[in-house]
Amino acid sequence: MRFFFCRLRKATRPISTMSTPTDRRPIVISGPSGVGKGTLYKMLFNKHPDTFTLSVSHTTRGPRPGEAHGVDYHYVSKEEFMDLVGKDGFVEWAQFGGNCYGTSKMTIEEQTAKGKLVVLDIEMEGVKQVKNSSISARYVFIAPPSTEELEKRLRSRGTETEASVQKRLAAAKDELEFSNTPGIHDKIIVNDDLEKAYKELEGFVFAAPPTEMA
Repeated sequence: MRFFFCRLRKATRPISTMSTPTDRRPIVISGPSGVGKGTLYKMLFNKHPDTFTLSVSHTTRGPRPGEAHGVDYHYVSKEEFMDLVGKDGFVEWAQFGGNCYGTSKMTIEEQTAKGKLVVLDIEMEGVKQVKNSSISARYVFIAPPSTEELEKRLRSRGTETEASVQKRLAAAKDELEFSNTPGIHDKIIVNDDLEKAYKELEGFVFAAPPTEMA
């Protein structure tokens, strides 16, 4: 009698189906305009479909062409927005250009209940508010390799006026100074190389909570 042995090849699956983050706290991503934070979290979403969701903010501004309610924003009246503010319904909110924008606690809770890991793309003032809220989150700051490189990226867009560039650079200076405050961010990633920065972000997001680490 002869015996035949064959080696079974282990099935390989995309990483998105093999694991999900064990730390389910929302991820707060911030950084100066033009630093590439949107590009980075979109890469994360594409590589790990059905794992993450971007928090859909409430706003008092009207929808722009191509935007949809509940997808791009939750469009509400000024009265409805301020009613939510009065009821402590926002984890963070701010006013820009005469319009109000905010992230509702209910939105985060609903998406978390669906098994999604919520990602918040917010500005410095929003980070401060989330820090002072009841929401337990993880904080990532995306930094440029230099202010000179950031200015180069902003100008390369071809959509910014000189006044807009200077305004964004001034805001970036404040954000970079704030990012150095001890205890504000759990991770600071310098986006000088997109793939390297992405690997750092992915590694941070999928890391075990501190209590689970050996």
